[in-house]
Amino acid sequence: MTEFASGVAAKLSIAEKNVLAVLELLNEGATLPFIARYRKDKTGALDEVQIQHIQDEAKFQKEFSERKNFIEKTITEQGKMTESLQQKINAATTLHELEDIYLPYKPKRKTKAQTARERGLEPLALLLLEQRSATVLAEAAAFVKDEVATPEDALQGARDIIAEMVNEDATVRSELRAFFEQKATVQATVLAGMEEKGNKYKDYFDFSEPVSKIPSHRMLAVMRGFMEGVLRMVIAPAEDEALSLVGAQYVRTENECGQQVKKAVRDAYRRLLQPSLESEFRMALKNKADEEAINVFAENLRQLLLSSPLGSKRILAIDPGYRTGCKVVCLDEKGELKKTDLIFIHEQNHKLVDAEQKLRKLVQDYGIQTIAVGDGTAGRETEQFLKKLNLGLPVFLVNEDGASVYSASETAREEFPEQDITVRGAVSIGRRLMDPLAELVKIDPKSIGVGQYQHDVNQVRLKERLDQTVESCVNAVGVNLNTASKHLLSYVSGIGPSIADNIVKYRNEIGRFGNRKQLMQVPRLGNKAFEQCAGFLRVKDGENPLDGSGVHPEAYAVVQQMAKDLSVEVAQLIGNTDLINKIEARKYVTGQTGAHTVQDILKELKKPGLDPRAEAQAFEFANIYSIEDVYPGMIVPGVVTNLTRFGAFVDIGVKQDGLVHVSEIANRYISDPSEALKLNDKVQVKVLEVDAARKRIALSIKQTQETSSSRPKPQKTGRETRPEPAKEVSMNDALSLLKKKFGK
Repeated sequence: MTEFASGVAAKLSIAEKNVLAVLELLNEGATLPFIARYRKDKTGALDEVQIQHIQDEAKFQKEFSERKNFIEKTITEQGKMTESLQQKINAATTLHELEDIYLPYKPKRKTKAQTARERGLEPLALLLLEQRSATVLAEAAAFVKDEVATPEDALQGARDIIAEMVNEDATVRSELRAFFEQKATVQATVLAGMEEKGNKYKDYFDFSEPVSKIPSHRMLAVMRGFMEGVLRMVIAPAEDEALSLVGAQYVRTENECGQQVKKAVRDAYRRLLQPSLESEFRMALKNKADEEAINVFAENLRQLLLSSPLGSKRILAIDPGYRTGCKVVCLDEKGELKKTDLIFIHEQNHKLVDAEQKLRKLVQDYGIQTIAVGDGTAGRETEQFLKKLNLGLPVFLVNEDGASVYSASETAREEFPEQDITVRGAVSIGRRLMDPLAELVKIDPKSIGVGQYQHDVNQVRLKERLDQTVESCVNAVGVNLNTASKHLLSYVSGIGPSIADNIVKYRNEIGRFGNRKQLMQVPRLGNKAFEQCAGFLRVKDGENPLDGSGVHPEAYAVVQQMAKDLSVEVAQLIGNTDLINKIEARKYVTGQTGAHTVQDILKELKKPGLDPRAEAQAFEFANIYSIEDVYPGMIVPGVVTNLTRFGAFVDIGVKQDGLVHVSEIANRYISDPSEALKLNDKVQVKVLEVDAARKRIALSIKQTQETSSSRPKPQKTGRETRPEPAKEVSMNDALSLLKKKFGK
């Protein structure tokens, strides 16, 4: 795709030489993470996002060029290509312009206009368009013959021809499209008899919003209601204004001919133009909404995958349950399953003494350092029970979204063929605390629960973006070659599932990799794959200390020269900031090794193989466990679990996440929650509203930032007035007051 470098550079405002370098590397099979990390000197240090934009734009320009060539070929084969037409095609810069030009020449099913032409009515249509004659019926009478029974039939056929001409007029379509962009609205109404069945779309039963302003989540909601047969959807501007715009191009008089043309224009708009542009705009708005929703999902996924890991710890993990008990597993520092058990601590089947004895013994026998509890059903209650035991260990509530999907997957059955799904789920919870990235790559990203209308968007595009996001995260962190699963390895630059499987099989044969060079002995892992993956794979405590860093093997000679010039061994140089600061970077810049690469080498030597993720910290929820414990005015801690364009969902420990609308996030205007928040952020929230029946909780972050001097005035709630609790009132005191006043 290098032939599109100039056009891509102009569109993205990036230097053409850098765009060309990216396209050449992509053509050679290089991956985005590799180009961004190890080819900065060629690309001018473009990041992954910029490289992705170059790839996408080049793909679009290639498709545009192919479509343009097809249209030229088709029209030429029809013998209708003219110099003027060719100039119009050459001047077109968008697919819409190309398609408008092509429309009159596009093969189509038999139309009313074609039938009218076959009946010899085109001369009458042209006569009407001249708008000179005042004797329309007399003119039309001359065309009455065979299948044209009356003058009115002749006029109808002539109007059909004019309507098609209006519809296929590229100028009219262009102007009307611009008018739609400025004035059209998305309108939704409920279909008769669907009021009760479609109650969840109640907000859209009588809805209208300009196409220029409708946000992605509302467009996707309307589309879902439309596809489910609950809503009727129309996309159009005011009809009289649209007709006036189109009529100005064709209606020049008020005589009888002009009236016939006016009728034809109205027919053209209602039957052809408006439906066509509505379909076009519906698709464009859907694609735009899809892309925005996919971007939200991808960014949330990135933040989730890069969640803080606890690291190598001996973990006791619990998958909580009421009736069936809590499944307990013990994992060693590598995440290997060592022991499974079952305890009952909830409902009528609880055996608290037995559960306590089992847990204390497991903690002692397996040297447990941390406890992980799934945050789903009975999660908070299990956490409460564990804390009462005073085991002296940190207790983490772990997001278990997708754990059940993993438990029943082929991957889980392959890892634990002898265990049932509850054991697999508990293991996943423990491993997710240890290293979220390594465990989450085993689960379909759509099942992780951080999306927005993910089932409504283009699934091919969604998978493509999410796979790119996973690959980017895996390579940003780096992968331990001797411990990584094949699922994690498959996302490393240049590897893929097949080679990942071969790596694991080879590792099982040799015990462990001693250095990166051994990768070359893995079946099907050739020079190109080695170039792409080597820098992202780490060999800890290997034969070459550089194998544990992000320095690419192709740059080892540079590091060796640096060490030689300082009269030290490479191992002495790594991590020694004082020595590294003595290195004169420009001395090592050559034709093969540019300034960006040298700077990256020095940065990596200071903190070799540094994990960019912070270490996980335990979090304490307030002493509330169900939505019945929540009331307006209380201020509680929470964790951000999902970000959408309209707000942030926050877990406050009561099973139903609350929503902080975008307007309640900050004491400044923000249009996107991600401007102020990230996934897993710890926040204080104020409860604004509770709807227990619909399981909805409205929260505010910005109102917790008010000082005591600006406390809100007492607010009415039902029959009485009571002040909102101030920040300094403890949660236990607040709950006691509430229960005293209103009962359990």
